[in-house]
Amino acid sequence: MKLCVYIDHFQGDAVSASWEALGAARAFGQVSAVVLGTGLEGLIEAAFAFGADEVLAADDPALADFRPETYASTLSAILTDTAPDAVLLPSTTRTREVAAMCAIDLQSGVLTDATGLEAEGETLVVTRPIYEGKLFEKAACMARPQFITLRARAFARPAHQPGRHGEVRRYAAVGQPLTVVEGYAPGESGVSLADAGVIVSGGRGVTNHPAFGGDEAAAAREGFQLLGELAGVLGGAVGASRAVVDAGYIPYAHQVGQTGKVVSPDLYIAAGISGAIQHIVGIRSAKLVVAINKDPEAPIFQVARYGVVGDLFTFVPALTQAFKKKLGR
Repeated sequence: MKLCVYIDHFQGDAVSASWEALGAARAFGQVSAVVLGTGLEGLIEAAFAFGADEVLAADDPALADFRPETYASTLSAILTDTAPDAVLLPSTTRTREVAAMCAIDLQSGVLTDATGLEAEGETLVVTRPIYEGKLFEKAACMARPQFITLRARAFARPAHQPGRHGEVRRYAAVGQPLTVVEGYAPGESGVSLADAGVIVSGGRGVTNHPAFGGDEAAAAREGFQLLGELAGVLGGAVGASRAVVDAGYIPYAHQVGQTGKVVSPDLYIAAGISGAIQHIVGIRSAKLVVAINKDPEAPIFQVARYGVVGDLFTFVPALTQAFKKKLGR
């Protein structure tokens, strides 16, 4: 089976799940990595190190900024030239747009959010969650090439092998951009929710500290500071429920759930989160869920492996100190 893996990146910084997609693809046959943009030599080197047999690169000033119309047209031209059986992409906002546009160009279809892959002849069969993650289905696309987006952290990251080399095939950009990129605004630094192995999330409970006399904003600042300290000790990221994001206590970039980020950490700590179904959808792939909530009837306890009925403002600092002692930090 002949496969292509699209390496998603922002200005040369690859999305970690791109390498996971490379590792997944290697189980099924020859793998070509597709890299679009400018100044791509570092990404090309990394693609070989993570297992690509060859790299299909379009290093062109027209691709300096991500614009879906040029990226999709260029990718479609590369796929027409190489005729792979399947194209694997990490599941991001950019790749979902590009995959859909390419599928239209090439009269194929897209299978999204794959958590498992298996081969039936020359066809990849995808396992993916449906019905808000309550069930899993197996699906395949009979058209060629198959476009498949992979959920982050659902597949193992392959070993990095510096010094691997292979053939690099060069392509020019195709298509005219319909949009203009005026510039970029800096986002928050820190661990990405999509890449994080540990996520410590806060919900409405962070606004309920009695010491602040009903000042929810002040309580939330204190609560998220405590959660941030715990996440820092564990090398993780800070998440949040929709309720506190909508209230303006933390930016949307931290939102976990159906209308935020769907995450797959090794450890998910939910502090003061009741467990609305929209939030549960976002954490079903977490390997271990720990819930901290004062309400013993909170729905979050139904999906948690471990539960603590108590005040997060008391328990989280104690947990942080315990981890500091255990980890020597």
